Amino acid sequence: MLLKQEAENPQITHNSNKMNSIDALKELLYKIADDQLIIGHRNSEWTGLGPILEEDIAFSSMAQDKIGQSEHIYNLLHQLGEADADTVAFTRNSAQFHSSQFVELPIGDYSFSLIRHFLFDFAEYLRFESLKSSAYEPLAQVSKKFFGEIKYHTMHANTWVNQLGKGNEESHTKMQDSLNYAWNYALGMFEQGPAEDLLISENIFIGEKALQDVWLGTITPLLTQSNLTIPAQENWKPIFGGRFGKHSQHLQPLLEEMTEVYSIDPSADW
Repeated sequence: MLLKQEAENPQITHNSNKMNSIDALKELLYKIADDQLIIGHRNSEWTGLGPILEEDIAFSSMAQDKIGQSEHIYNLLHQLGEADADTVAFTRNSAQFHSSQFVELPIGDYSFSLIRHFLFDFAEYLRFESLKSSAYEPLAQVSKKFFGEIKYHTMHANTWVNQLGKGNEESHTKMQDSLNYAWNYALGMFEQGPAEDLLISENIFIGEKALQDVWLGTITPLLTQSNLTIPAQENWKPIFGGRFGKHSQHLQPLLEEMTEVYSIDPSADW
């Protein structure tokens, strides 16, 4: 397999910008893990603040899942020659993160966090579903391991979006307004990598465009059933940049908060 050859000989390249399959794979792994780490910490901010005790516990539990999953992906990167998980997670600045801008936005009103939960977790569920058959076996194995947890996350998201979307006028309006606000940020999750063609050609990943198409086909009927409507396509303006280190003003303060303990004691476990 070419990917194995490149691991042994990183000088093999395929395109004009000199990225090889290992570089392309690392970029994919970074954006997956960084998304999980950041949204995990964002969702953990609901701990003690949830509207009901059940939701307080649910958001905390799912946040913990996300952070744990990010560690597994960072460990794959470590196997490919990157720094260990703690170093990667806690010593980079915002410009070095590959996360989408969608996950770094403040938690806002609970309706926004629920909509983000729904849009992100269905994208993640479908991403890992496709990666279960990845030609890069370590990633395929990790994807199979995560799949059950993420399936629960989508069930939780869909239950609450459906209930509140079909609720009273106030709950429906809040959910629709949050969907409208979140939409272009959510489309930014599917920003293509710099050498995605290599991943597609080697059957490592189906590609962001294919993933977005499957995601749209999955969430659109679910939102319709919840009496919610995605914005008209002529208004789609994906907010890109996060995959290439361009972030909002919200990420760096979050990273400083996340890394406070590590900065004091780098030997602390997470």
